[in-house]
Amino acid sequence: MGTLSMRNASPRRTSLSSTLLASILAASCQGIAGAEGYPRIAPVEQYLIADSGAEIAMARSAAPESITQDATVLILGTDGYRTALNGKNGFTCLVERSWMSSFDSPEFWNPKIRGPICYNPAAVRTVLPYTLNRTKLFLAGRPKAQVREIIAASVAKKELPAPEAGAMSYMLSKMGYLGDSAGHWCPHLMIHVPKTSEATWGANRAGSPVLYNDELRDMPEPETIFLIPVANWSDGSAAPHMAPR
Repeated sequence: MGTLSMRNASPRRTSLSSTLLASILAASCQGIAGAEGYPRIAPVEQYLIADSGAEIAMARSAAPESITQDATVLILGTDGYRTALNGKNGFTCLVERSWMSSFDSPEFWNPKIRGPICYNPAAVRTVLPYTLNRTKLFLAGRPKAQVREIIAASVAKKELPAPEAGAMSYMLSKMGYLGDSAGHWCPHLMIHVPKTSEATWGANRAGSPVLYNDELRDMPEPETIFLIPVANWSDGSAAPHMAPR
């Protein structure tokens, strides 16, 4: 994991990633570089982590140990995610890949992206299926446009549910890489709600800690994600603060 320099510039819209959805962030805690653009999917091997132990550790770094020590952990294989560790607290942790970004993200196929995330029980039931579904379709070789159509059809049939009340996830990992335009970004919580406008949460308003990506909006699943930066990484160490808005 490279070290990124701090910047004291005003926040600007970035193209992080589901979700990764730091491809969804509206401001940067750490230095950023320009996105190169990735026009097509890379060989599947480039998205995999050869050492399953390393992937488990990265997934668990998404949230404090008090949560992740009893969480289920998923790791990615050539045909989708599989359970590496069974948990008992209802949380599920995994490392998301670039295809969980907004469909209009220039980094949608960036094989370097690693997004450690830990879903709470409500999100496991209603939001994690988005990740499992997209991943399975893409690893089966489905074209991007077709996957988007399949997701839209599934939503119309209510096969993919809207987020349950209270659905949230942790992205507090120092180990993540959320894209060339975001790097490691900063620790944050993600709040998953049914489709709504940013105004309902006061997102992106002066002085508001709530962020929403108002440039990259092509997310066919029935959710809106709000992001709330926090002060500490999952290991308790202090993270860089947001630049003044």
